[in-house]
Amino acid sequence: MDISYILNELGEERENYFNAIAPPIIQTSNFKFNTVDDFRSALADEYQGNLYSRGFNPTIDILRIKLAALDGAQDALVFGSGIAAVTIPVLALLQQGDEVVCVENPYSWTIKLFNNLLPKFGVKTTFVDGSGTKSIEAAITPQTKLIYLESPNTFSFEVQDLEAIAKIAKAKNIITMIDNSYCSPLYQQPIAYGIDLVAQSATKYLAGHSDVVAGVVTGKKELIKKIFEKEYMNIGASVAPQTAWLLLRSLRTLPIRLEKITENANKVIQYLEQHPAIERILHPFNRNNKQLALAKKQMKACGGLFSIVLKNPSLEKIEAFCNNLKHILMAVSWGGYESLIIPACAGVSKADFDSNNPRHVLIRIYVGLEEPEYLIKDLEQALKLISN
Repeated sequence: MDISYILNELGEERENYFNAIAPPIIQTSNFKFNTVDDFRSALADEYQGNLYSRGFNPTIDILRIKLAALDGAQDALVFGSGIAAVTIPVLALLQQGDEVVCVENPYSWTIKLFNNLLPKFGVKTTFVDGSGTKSIEAAITPQTKLIYLESPNTFSFEVQDLEAIAKIAKAKNIITMIDNSYCSPLYQQPIAYGIDLVAQSATKYLAGHSDVVAGVVTGKKELIKKIFEKEYMNIGASVAPQTAWLLLRSLRTLPIRLEKITENANKVIQYLEQHPAIERILHPFNRNNKQLALAKKQMKACGGLFSIVLKNPSLEKIEAFCNNLKHILMAVSWGGYESLIIPACAGVSKADFDSNNPRHVLIRIYVGLEEPEYLIKDLEQALKLISN
């Protein structure tokens, strides 16, 4: 994979757009045809060309080509959000009576998809511990049509053995799909390990400026075409040309942004590892992680996302720590310039909070592009307040 070629040249065909250096924004809803025969052909197979921008559009096509190449895939679809890039492929590939095996603790809206939406269509989901393959194999039935992974997941950072799971699935003719938002294509290549479909929240590292909401799924052309011709076109959750252009702009700097974010995060983690108020750090490359060898086999690096647990994980201490940060912002998502924090306790009522529940006490930190010393000073003053 020649990253520079993909990001700077692939799919751009500058000679078709006045030799402009930056990709064009083709801000149109529809396209004209010169003959009825041409129109008839386009209507018969919208996957092959530009008819209406709910489907494809030249700006979106440039983005699709690049995103597919980054993942080592044959094709890509771009969506109006990350969860749309999960939901629409899942709906397109399943029907009444089918079953799904999904790893535990995926993204919250993925849980809602499998627990709340799919049962309306007669689809059952079994959630399993994904840290080994035995629980996945045990959950497979003759009705299982999809194995859904999120490796690492984005709060407690468990990883799954992609190669082993892909082999199990292929032997049983089951489609595999993964949410690769944590790593991006630069840090993990699931298709190289045999995974069929790779979804990402493009809002995160791919866009990288906290100003875009989008998603992408990549895979073999036959699967992408099936998704396009079914739920993608029917639901209409496509991305606008302006949004696609913002993603193209952002891809140019993806490698250098990720490199700096990773460097910053490593320095912040080194500081937190030594702090007496921190009980532990959850991070795929943490030296105490039981899955460290697997994480390093599958992943090139980790980016800026990790979680911490305070030595005293009371609700009062967690809230005081988060409330007193001055520069690290409390907000969802990650991948932009700004460093962010999410306490898991914000997702439960104060009455239901349990300091003995390992998920309630997690505090997720995203380290962005600010200088690490600036962030460490902020963490230091907030930790000092709760240590007194």
